[in-house]
Formats: sequence, structure tokens, C-alpha cells
Amino acid sequence: MGEAQKITRLSAFRAMTIDAAWQVFKDGKRGSIENGKLADLVILSENPLETSKSLNDIRVMQTIRRGTIAYQA
Repeated sequence: MGEAQKITRLSAFRAMTIDAAWQVFKDGKRGSIENGKLADLVILSENPLETSKSLNDIRVMQTIRRGTIAYQA
């Protein structure tokens, strides 16, 4: 893929979260962080939308899956 096929980081995150949930008619129950919705989360060392660092250089500090900490750095 070349430069013309790039999308923004925000578009990439949406594609993997709320937009993906919408495609399978699950956006009422998952895809965004809202009260009453299911959510698996990661806590990152930096906000990937506010840094120019490569995503590979941002560390995963914690992973929460089904309400339980699954990984802690």
C-alpha cells in the first residue's frame, strides 16, 4: 500500500471499535466506552492521537478484559 491509501490514526481506531460494532449491528452494546456497554480496554503509555511517535513505540501499560486485569506492565 502506498501513501494514497493511508488513513488517520483516529479513523483506524474507529474502524476497530465503534465502526466495527456498527457493521455487525452491535453498536448498542459495544464499540465505545459508555455506561452499560461491554468493553475490553488497554491503557497506553501515551495518547496515540496526540503523539507523533510510531504506534510500535507506545507501550501497553494494562489490559482489561471482561472487567478483569489481564495484563499489567
